[in-house]
Amino acid sequence: MSAPDTLALELGRAVSTAQSEQRLPSLSAAVFRDGEVVWSEAVGLAQVESGVEATPEHQYRIGSITKTFTAAAIMQLRDEGRLELDDPLGEHIPGVSHATPTLRRILAHASGLQREFPGEMWEAMVDPPREELLAGVVDAEQVLPPGEHWHYSNLGYALLGEVVARVAGMPAERYLQERILEPLGLSRTTWLPESPSARGYLVEPYQQGVRPEAELVLQRSAPIGQLWSTTGDLARWGAFLADPDPSVLEPATVEQMHAVQVMAEPDRWLLAWGLGPMLHRRGDRIFGGHGGAMPGFLAMLVYSRREKIGAVVLANSSVWPALEETALTLAERAIEAFPLEEEPWRPGTPAPDEIAPLLGRWWTEGMEFVLSYRADRLEARLVDAPRERPPAVFEAEGADRFRVVSGRERGELLRVARDEAGEPVRLYWATYPCTRTPEVFGSAAPDAGQREG
Repeated sequence: MSAPDTLALELGRAVSTAQSEQRLPSLSAAVFRDGEVVWSEAVGLAQVESGVEATPEHQYRIGSITKTFTAAAIMQLRDEGRLELDDPLGEHIPGVSHATPTLRRILAHASGLQREFPGEMWEAMVDPPREELLAGVVDAEQVLPPGEHWHYSNLGYALLGEVVARVAGMPAERYLQERILEPLGLSRTTWLPESPSARGYLVEPYQQGVRPEAELVLQRSAPIGQLWSTTGDLARWGAFLADPDPSVLEPATVEQMHAVQVMAEPDRWLLAWGLGPMLHRRGDRIFGGHGGAMPGFLAMLVYSRREKIGAVVLANSSVWPALEETALTLAERAIEAFPLEEEPWRPGTPAPDEIAPLLGRWWTEGMEFVLSYRADRLEARLVDAPRERPPAVFEAEGADRFRVVSGRERGELLRVARDEAGEPVRLYWATYPCTRTPEVFGSAAPDAGQREG
């Protein structure tokens, strides 16, 4: 499905305006929906010296968007039982300095490790081989206590790459290639540029010229930002993070990656971090994604998991203050043009005999909620809750015992108490009594004939 003509014109104008006003040598952008690119466009010069016009097929460096792939690799290994998120770093890299931060905190940039490698890599523009990674960590600082604040750390993600390598028994680059890039068909996402590709530039601030930026090839730190890609491939990656393929990563795992771990903007709550992805709040909507920057290149991927719509923008310039805003605006315009459609109601499977008597209205703590059986599962929804708030969903855990697997009171137990005739008379949800009529606290004491399953 392609974008409507009016939307395509609006997106095209937005990209042309951004390229012109921000003085970008070139800008390549795409919008995707339900796994398909619905619009893409590129304007400007991918290579200034030779006058090569940019196209959607041109590769650009995507910088730190690479980190989302590295995070996915860690989550794959966790799902396979080969590591745990709360393992300390030293458990997988014995003898490493700063061994105490957990993998979870490093994923969320809450480890407190210093931002970059010790030394002046970004001045010398030389990244030593991977074998020298641990030697350099000895001189790194723990600039903040682990878990105290969000603090972006390229060093931390380089160490996560080393964890992937040691646990998987192969370089992280090969693991990502074989386990993520190839299974998802991301053939234009590569560790080194493949033609056609854009050249990176510094745009002169007070004149119209540009200067080619140095071409730094990351070695020990490839998992933090070495990948090159196109808008089409990044759209497929964003679509996967919005609606994952279980053969690559379980949906529940991707959901966990998008759970807030730390606020990056604690004063305004506009930016948080999950287990890898950035989380932008725009009004009532949360966008996942990540930005990227390397000398001469800037990149941004954003997506709404609710609507499965997102946007990618890539530029071959070192400076673009409106990078995030442009990507988010493109995604929001697409969401307005493709509103969520109501799913038609279809009759479903009747509730099992042991669940049917539980359904209907219950009261707890002065609040009324409804137990329903939908899509072969028991769920609870507060009567006054906003429509968009998801219900609590339960899974059976023995006779008259149900565990909340998502929604309100996640992880807690729901127990059913029945009378001598087997009729449910009370529920105990997270130990709170629930009754068929509103009761004051303390009045719902068990009856003599009450029994629990």
